Amino acid sequence: MQRKIISTDNAPSAIGPYSQAVQVGETVYLSGQIPLEPDTMELVQGDIRAQVERVFENLKAVCEAAGGGLQDIVKLNIYLTDLGNFGVVNEVMSQYFHEPYPARAAVGVDSLPKGAQVEMEAVMIPGSA
Repeated sequence: MQRKIISTDNAPSAIGPYSQAVQVGETVYLSGQIPLEPDTMELVQGDIRAQVERVFENLKAVCEAAGGGLQDIVKLNIYLTDLGNFGVVNEVMSQYFHEPYPARAAVGVDSLPKGAQVEMEAVMIPGSA
């Protein structure tokens, strides 16, 4: 199967040697998004809620560039530097998703790029919602 690279200016550009997303067949693999503002490539100002919202907005932009939306995400991996923020992630996620929810994992990590408190990566199948 052919690989198709997905890219959009509405999400932060890659800060390393990777693509924002890669589509193989009907499946789209979204790279990890941290809470960077797409225009400035700076970490969003504010608390963990602001960071989580920015990450979901970044993921949404990449999903749309791939011809889908957040509801087409079938697997979501969340990385947190403080698992005490798990409840905030759930609250914000409930504003962006509705049932049926994607499969999900939440993992505690020591640190993330650029000092972010949260990073998320996903697998999406456009049209699966």
